[in-house]
Amino acid sequence: MRVRGRPASRARRRRILKRAKGYVGGRHRLIRTATEAVLRSDAFAYKGRKQKKRMFRRLWITRLTAAARNHGLSYSRFIHGLKQAGVELDRKQLSELAIHDPKAFESLVDKAKTALSG
Repeated sequence: MRVRGRPASRARRRRILKRAKGYVGGRHRLIRTATEAVLRSDAFAYKGRKQKKRMFRRLWITRLTAAARNHGLSYSRFIHGLKQAGVELDRKQLSELAIHDPKAFESLVDKAKTALSG
């Protein structure tokens, strides 16, 4: 007796079409275009997860640049001063401090300045 792969292939197609729900036109209805669309969206999602990290780092650096300039330091001098002072906060934490706790950020800028001068 010949074994047919109908249940497995139907499940595979159903899984693809379920992931293509909400796509426009035949992309949510036709298995071949839906498969292409889902594979393509997976590729973009993978790439997007990598880009997200880069974009957030750029945002934090931009915020830190603006905050450090308000206190008379460039971004690179500020980061260098913090490294010399032994402050181990990352850019995300520093940018959050600059936004939500300006006093604490100002004290960090002072630490960086003293580390640079001394």
